[in-house]
Amino acid sequence: MSEEQRIVSAVGSTKAPAEVLFELIADPSQQPRWDGNDNLSEAAPGQRVHAVGDVFRMALTKAGAVRLNRIVEFEEGRRIAWKPAPEGEAEPGHLWRWELSPVEGGTLVRHTYDWTELEDPKRQERARATTAENLQASLDRLTALAETEAAERSAS
Repeated sequence: MSEEQRIVSAVGSTKAPAEVLFELIADPSQQPRWDGNDNLSEAAPGQRVHAVGDVFRMALTKAGAVRLNRIVEFEEGRRIAWKPAPEGEAEPGHLWRWELSPVEGGTLVRHTYDWTELEDPKRQERARATTAENLQASLDRLTALAETEAAERSAS
C-alpha cells in the first residue's frame, strides 16, 4: 500500500510582477476572481492581510458557509499561507500557501494545498478532491488576471 499524498502543488511562471500577484492573493475580496475550485463566493473589502495572525472571513459557494482564515506564514510580496476553519470551530488542519519568486522577466509561482494535519475522515474525503489540477486552475486564473492588471497599470 502506498503512502497517501497529502500535499499537492502546482507551479507556473508569469510575466506579471510578484507585487501584482501578491495583491490579488493578500486581498481576500479578490480571491473569488481567480479561485480555480469555484468554491469562494465573496469576502468583504478591507480585509487585506499584512502579518502572521491576521484573520479574514470568506463566504463559500456552498450553502453560504463562512470560513475564518488565519494567516500562519507571511512575507510581503513573496509568501502567504492560511489555515481555514468554519466560523466558530477549531482549525481542522489544512493549509493553503502561495509562494512567489521573482525571476528574469516575471515571477515563478507555487500554489500548495497541505492537509497532512487533517484528521477528520469526512474532511479528508473532501481534501482528496483538491487536486493539482484544481490548484493549477487557480494559478492559471491568477496569473492571467495579474498579467492583465500589470499591462493596464503600465499603459496608464
